[in-house]
Amino acid sequence: MYIERHLASAVRNLERSFGAVLVTGSRQVGKSTLLKNTYPDLPYITLDDPLLLASAAEETGTFFKITPPPVIVDEIQYAPSLFPYIKMFIDSTQKTGQFLMSGSQQFRMMKNVSESLVGRAGILTLMGLSLREINRISFNQPFLPIIDYFNTRKKEVINNDHNAIWKYIHRGSMPAMYANDIEWGEFYSSYTKTYIERDVRELTQVGDEIKFMKFMTVVASHTGQLLNQASIAREIGVSQPTIERWLSVLKVSNLIYLLQPYYNNITKRAIKTPKVYFLDTGLAAYLTRWNSAEVLQHGAMAGAFFETFVIAEIIKSYTNAGFEPSIYFYRDKEQNEIDLIIFQDGTLYPIEIKKHADPKREGISAFNIINSIAEVKRGTGGIICMYDRLCPLTNRDMVIPISYI
Repeated sequence: MYIERHLASAVRNLERSFGAVLVTGSRQVGKSTLLKNTYPDLPYITLDDPLLLASAAEETGTFFKITPPPVIVDEIQYAPSLFPYIKMFIDSTQKTGQFLMSGSQQFRMMKNVSESLVGRAGILTLMGLSLREINRISFNQPFLPIIDYFNTRKKEVINNDHNAIWKYIHRGSMPAMYANDIEWGEFYSSYTKTYIERDVRELTQVGDEIKFMKFMTVVASHTGQLLNQASIAREIGVSQPTIERWLSVLKVSNLIYLLQPYYNNITKRAIKTPKVYFLDTGLAAYLTRWNSAEVLQHGAMAGAFFETFVIAEIIKSYTNAGFEPSIYFYRDKEQNEIDLIIFQDGTLYPIEIKKHADPKREGISAFNIINSIAEVKRGTGGIICMYDRLCPLTNRDMVIPISYI
């Protein structure tokens, strides 16, 4: 059963403006399914098919004469020789919406797009299913803790109970986990094996796949924490430059997100190290051996997983609407910390994230730090938590149920 993807609207908008649209994202997040359901009448070509891939490589000049545009091309990164011909076709016809493309290996694709399709292709990122999509909610605005957002959002709120949220966190966001009767451990075991054997081998010379698997596990165990490359290198037994290279592989594969710290010349005592988040909590739970939602909910990493889930949901609210989020966190040497800061129009909107359902005003005391930062103003904020109602916490901060993301 197909779950309607919010990114479809952004794809249609770009398709009207560009000759090509490229949908990137990690393996199995539903890129080809999105394009096939959004454009059911277009011919579909997948370069995962060895015969079609051979045809694209050996008969590049005539490949699109057999299946003329408009056309959907899946896993376009496997045939870089097609990009110059896509460019020539777009330039000669001046038509929009001719190539609807998808691919998992963002690094390789971006290189070819920047060389051949600059100004000719609109680029979007598809992540795993959002809680909005799972709950069949049509609301598709980026999250921002302001009254206008809440007034619109509350018209379409589904309050998932505490246990249901933890089941979503543990299950993860891969569409297969919601569309098929598939066993959780088997799926993620197959996923990691395929990812390492196909994507990782093509992106970098790993050498020791067992160590790379251990590396993924260690990074997953650090989700929601400051990134400490030296510590990870010692734990795995490889050099720090190797860790840096492997992190870039996870990043371009859209498996992790590095949340950057907010600082400027005024905030000299701010820490400048990013925090790392695994974008699919199901994969992170599998790697760190939290084998049930109940155990995860009451385990030592419950807070980190809840924070990771919330951060990923907020990122999806932006990418699904076709935007890149402008988000940060704040921490200084005095241990003052703000979990998330959304920057928009010269305003900083602070967010605290708590897994419990009894938020206190003391939890947002660090928000006052924003008042001392020059050239920006402090916007409304709040605590995202398991409380079941939207309500004021202060005169400009709210208690925000997770269902309002």
